[in-house]
Amino acid sequence: MTIALYNTMSRKIEPLETIQPGRVGMYCCGPTVYNFAHIGNMRTYIFEDILRRSLEAAGYAVLHVMNITDVGHLTSDADEGEDKMILAMRREGKTAHDIADFYTDAFMRHAQALNILRPHECPRATDHIGDMIDMIRRLEEKGLAYSAGGNVYYDIARFTDYGKLAGTDRESLRAGARIEVDRNKRSPHDFALWFTQSKFEDQEMTWESPWGRGYPGWHIECSAMSMCYLGEQFDIHCGGIDHVPVHHTNEIAQSEGATGQSPWVKTWLHGEFLVTDSAKMSKSSGEFTTIDTLIERGYDPLAYRYLCLGGHYRQQLGFSYEALDGAANGLESLRRIVLNLKQKAGAPTAPAADHPRLREFQGHLADDLNMPRALATVWTTLKEPIPDSEKLGLVYAFDAIMGLDLDALEEKERAGEVPSEVMERVAKRAEARNARDWAEADRLRDEIAALGYTVKDTPDGAQVSAI
Repeated sequence: MTIALYNTMSRKIEPLETIQPGRVGMYCCGPTVYNFAHIGNMRTYIFEDILRRSLEAAGYAVLHVMNITDVGHLTSDADEGEDKMILAMRREGKTAHDIADFYTDAFMRHAQALNILRPHECPRATDHIGDMIDMIRRLEEKGLAYSAGGNVYYDIARFTDYGKLAGTDRESLRAGARIEVDRNKRSPHDFALWFTQSKFEDQEMTWESPWGRGYPGWHIECSAMSMCYLGEQFDIHCGGIDHVPVHHTNEIAQSEGATGQSPWVKTWLHGEFLVTDSAKMSKSSGEFTTIDTLIERGYDPLAYRYLCLGGHYRQQLGFSYEALDGAANGLESLRRIVLNLKQKAGAPTAPAADHPRLREFQGHLADDLNMPRALATVWTTLKEPIPDSEKLGLVYAFDAIMGLDLDALEEKERAGEVPSEVMERVAKRAEARNARDWAEADRLRDEIAALGYTVKDTPDGAQVSAI
């Protein structure tokens, strides 16, 4: 079955044609680990997980790479504001390395709670500084980069196709320019490839380079790391829709400029925003919803995954707790039906490759990952007058892509006994709460979550359950 995907570059749905038949190289922009990822961020990773599962179900061998940005990302996607890691250091009184480790672990824990498959490679930016320096030197050699004021910048005037992903050109960029003035730049929209100490005096993580001791710009990280693992041309690049006008635009300019290869990436996919009250979810307010927030309110993280399955990845998805309640009810209904089928049928019957309902489900996914229609097929199948074992086999086949862990329900029910090491932390957390030591209580809650359990405070005491 041919998979067709909406390519942001061409602005149309195209059949997937890979560089190597039967193989897909896929790069996904990963988290900047200065804070928790919010549920809007996690929606993008759920969409990318559905993409990977769909490709693998279609027979592709997928190499999935996701970076960890642990240095160099400013508070703006352009070269504005302060470094996010420095802000976190001030906020928490920790070293940059400690902050990066803590929030990387938190991200991986949240991804696991959402049943997101771990990427095959998760390179950290700080492990690939040499690759970034090498790429900047290539750009200098080709006349695409210049040094000024101690920093190195990309000269967008030297790249003819700048802005092609966003559908903009240099003239329209100049007309709409309202950005912080950097007198070192030839053009306001040139972007930094390397910062020296001239940018931030208190930057903790710096490296020696041909331009002085400093650190990389954000955009160069993804170009260098993606090509390190996937080669100078690869098949799919994913991210949030907010990456199109700046981050991915700059990635294309520096990558195609350095290699001379065009297109650098064959297919660009972007997920839309999660919105609340007509505004996208962001961290700028200092208050945002995380997977831990949902767990503390008593929700199974997979209820949020189920909510995301009901919206197409290219459409904005509204979030409210009423909507999440509806998703939780839908997931619980699905689980009850599956358990009932299991009790009646015992072992499932694996569906034939040409089973009509399986082909219908796969066909929706092959049509630009139309998960809402695929989910409708699941419910239609459950109402059909077919043998329970056949129905169960189909649901398990569907769930290989939905990722709701429906084949592990009985094991989860049997795993109801909470380990003693968890209960010890629950007791210590209760003591900390009674002493109003909220920092210690939060730390113990994180340890409990790292062990695979959630604790919810109720008038009758703490309730502990597996994530």
